[in-house]
Amino acid sequence: MKEKKQILRTCVVSKEICDKKDLFRIVRTPEHTVIVDLKGKANGRGAYLKKDKDVILLAKKNKALDRKLEVTVPETIYEELLGYLN
Repeated sequence: MKEKKQILRTCVVSKEICDKKDLFRIVRTPEHTVIVDLKGKANGRGAYLKKDKDVILLAKKNKALDRKLEVTVPETIYEELLGYLN
């Protein structure tokens, strides 16, 4: 039987290459809204963040997602990400 290919992505903050399941995908939709894409299938520009509280807080502090997605990311997105960790 064929083995499933391991999908790797890079965290925009820590620059670590991780398995896709170990990362959150944040998407800027074509309507320029920002959502957390848990299934990894949403249409739009995506950025990946490691599932780590320190990484999420650092992304909020240095506005890494704002630069990557080219839009202002609302505070509620960071709160939602931290909520998924608990």
